[in-house]
Amino acid sequence: MDEDLIESRISSEDVFDGCLLHVKKDTVKLPNGSIAYREWIKHPGAAAVLPIMPDGRLIFVRQYRYPIQQVTLEIPAGKLDAEGEDPFECAGRELSEETGYQADKYTYLTKLATTVGFSNEFIYIYAAEGLTPGRQHPDEDEFINVCILTMEEAMEKIRSGEICDAKSITAVLLWREMQKK
Repeated sequence: MDEDLIESRISSEDVFDGCLLHVKKDTVKLPNGSIAYREWIKHPGAAAVLPIMPDGRLIFVRQYRYPIQQVTLEIPAGKLDAEGEDPFECAGRELSEETGYQADKYTYLTKLATTVGFSNEFIYIYAAEGLTPGRQHPDEDEFINVCILTMEEAMEKIRSGEICDAKSITAVLLWREMQKK
């Protein structure tokens, strides 16, 4: 159906190979036969989780995000640590590490392509219910504060731009829509 849109890779070179990101530069053949270059970031993928308290309040984390030079309010998330790691397992691990909570029930919300213009990253987003508190144990290089909001507070922070993270906005809006049904 969309064959007239497909680009085919001719060659690929590694531009940068880091711990998290791998920058590639590919030479591609365009549908019209012309040659172009595509710089993109290879990413292992990630999982995110929207923790739901028994009273319906939502758990977020506050942390400093160096690339945008600001403290963000977002849902717990992290990259898939191993090739082929189950995103569901990653979501549970990140929930525990970043908030200390464990969940009895997970609901798959969606798979989000974060930045399709320059990265192959997908984030698998879940909601978590039946929470049991525990001890927060973030990674050594993570400094995180837990923040609990009502749905209306979260929506106001989305509207004001305080919550500006795409995965978090997506999770809140999908969960809110699910609760209306």
